Order: sequence, then C-alpha cells, then structure tokens
Amino acid sequence: MELSNLKWEAFARKNGKKGIRNKILVIYTVECSHFVAQEIVKRMNDSEIEVIGFSGCTDNEYAIRLLISLIRHPNVGGILAVGLGCEYIQPDRLAKIAEDEGKANASFFIQDLGGTGKSIEEGVKIVKNMKAQLDRVPKVEMGFEELVIGAECGGSDYTSGLAGNVVVGHFFDWLIDQGGTAIFEEIVETIGLYSLLCERAVNEKVREDIRYTYNKALDYCKSVRQYSVSPGNFAGGLTTIEEKSMGAVVKSGSRTIQGVLKVSEQVKTKGLYLLDTTPDPYWMQFGITNPNDNEGIMDLISCGSHMVLLVTGRGNVVGSAVAPVIKITGNSGIYERMKEDMDFDASRVLSGMMTQEEIRDDLAQMVFNIAMGEMSKSERWGHKEYFIPYKYQDKEVTIRKCKTCI
Repeated sequence: MELSNLKWEAFARKNGKKGIRNKILVIYTVECSHFVAQEIVKRMNDSEIEVIGFSGCTDNEYAIRLLISLIRHPNVGGILAVGLGCEYIQPDRLAKIAEDEGKANASFFIQDLGGTGKSIEEGVKIVKNMKAQLDRVPKVEMGFEELVIGAECGGSDYTSGLAGNVVVGHFFDWLIDQGGTAIFEEIVETIGLYSLLCERAVNEKVREDIRYTYNKALDYCKSVRQYSVSPGNFAGGLTTIEEKSMGAVVKSGSRTIQGVLKVSEQVKTKGLYLLDTTPDPYWMQFGITNPNDNEGIMDLISCGSHMVLLVTGRGNVVGSAVAPVIKITGNSGIYERMKEDMDFDASRVLSGMMTQEEIRDDLAQMVFNIAMGEMSKSERWGHKEYFIPYKYQDKEVTIRKCKTCI
C-alpha cells in the first residue's frame, strides 16, 4: 500500500478533532501545588498520565492561553487541575474548559482537602476513575491529511543543514501535498533570510506578517545582545547565525507559507505555518524566546501539533508532555553513539545509502508508526519535559512600530 493511503485508529474528540494519544494531564496551577501533582502522576505509573503546569502565582495571559490550548489538544482526553488555593489561575475554570470540550475533568485546592497526603490520595482516586472513562473513548480512522506536525531544532551542527533539516523539509512538502499541516518555528534562527521567507508568503497580508515578525525578532536579538547561536553550534562546525539560519529554515521545505501563528493559536486552514515565539512589546516587557528546546516544543504542541520532529546534529535526549517527539540527526557518529535516544538516522542520505525520496518515505513510515501508537525513544524513556514561562505575546500578529525595519 502507498504511504499516502495508510490509515490508523485515532481517538475521537467532541470538536471533531482526532488524537494519536489519549493523555490525562495533572495540571498544577502554581508551584506550590507542583509536588502534589507530581506525586499523583508518579503513583499512577502510567505513560499516558502526565504532569504539566505553570509555576507563577500572579496573572500571565500567555501562560493561561497555553494551558488552555493543551487542555483542548486532541491528544488529551482528560485533566485534573490541582491548585493550592490562593493563586491567580483557578483550577475549576480549567476543568470547566475540559468539560466544554467533552473531556473527563476534575479539580481541587490542596488547602480545601487538608494538605499533601490527603490531596495525593484524592488525586490518585480521581485519576483512576478518569482512566476508566478514557478507556471508553471511541476510535476513528485517521490519515496523514489530518495530521499536524511541528518541527524544531535542538543542538544544530553542520549536518543539520545538509541532512537532518533537509529530510524534514522534504517530508513536510510531502505531508502538505497529502493535505496535512506543518508548523516550523524559531524565527530567531531565520536571521539573514528575510527575502527568502517573504517570497514564500501566500499573499500580501502574510508577507507583511512575516516582515513584522522577522523585524521583531531582529530587534529582540539586538536588545538582548545575543543571536541564537551557541558554543555547541560552533563546536559542531557552524560559524555564523546566517549559516545556522540557512540550515534551520530548510526544515520548512519549499511550500507556500499560509500564515504566521502566535503561541497557542490554532491553524485555520491546512498547509505550512511559521510560528512566532518572540515576546511582543509591552509596557512591562518580560519573556524571552527559546530559552530551551522544550519551550519551543511546547509552543508547537500548543498550536495543535500531534507530534514534533526535533532535529539535532549534536545530540539531544528530551521528549515532551502531550505529544511524541521524534529525534532526528544527520550526524552518523551521534546516531551511533546515542542510539538509545535518537529515533531517525538522516545521515544515510549523506553517505549515499538512500536517496532523498527514499529517506523521506522512511521518515513518513516512522511518523505513521508513531501515530499508530508505537512509542518514540523519548516516550520509552519516560521523557516528559515541558516549559511554560512568564511571557507577553499578542493573540495574533499585530503590526507595531519596530526599531529595525527591513
């Protein structure tokens, strides 16, 4: 059977979306309830039950939107929101959002239940009942045309732009041609490629959004006096941000860019999207972009990515809550040395073992296997990293005056 015709069973959601996982999220709404939430998950000892949360006690619209997007994510079947009792984010409101989505839900305050032990005991009881509910979620058929896949770089070297990202770019082209959706991010790793991005905009509105987003990223890098290039990148053979950008952007493939997304914004039509993760100007400026790989991965998931392709030349071990992560390297030495963490060897196209088309199809087959329920390496290890920072960002692209305009 041709790859494009492959189908698998997915989890049906009330809003018509389909999930490739059926997760229960135990969400802490402040750092003070983190331990209790973590203990509930630990005692359940189930790979489909995960902890996420936001540490802040005060209001942050960005973080709240992100949590809501994860509750609504098609890979999530239910949530338990755990609060201390005096924080800004209210657990019952998160539970109500899950209820409106037709998902299993519950919430409580630790202060109301009487402390750590009683809260853990109650949480375990709730999640056990919730797990039984999720076992009854109906299954439906799903294909590549319904997938949303994100792409992220995490430890680039010279092979990333020659193999790892190139393979992902060819796969993204194929996925979009099947009717699927692809999202790439790291706007700060497009520095020097302004004209190349704008040429791919579907219309003038998107071109203007790309222009503003690029200029904002350039302003950001100048203001913090740091571009997105590190000692590890230099050790891996990269020399400038422009060189790194050339390698990073090829993971987007060659198809038309349909729009610029903000974190937690959902795609409106199928196709290719650029995700903007840099903070927007605000009277109380705070927030940084890409402080670590897991923020970028979580941002992609917040926009609905069923899974994320993480390209790493230097090697990486992380996974994520909510969605599987497939780690891809174009460095044969890293693949051999870190086989227990690397999922896909893209170096085979550099060595001549496979053609671009063959290795693209091989990646598509792996995506199919993961969508079918096979665990990625990070899932097998139990890597469930996540990162939700304080940040200010508009809900959608809002053109403002920039310091540096191209």
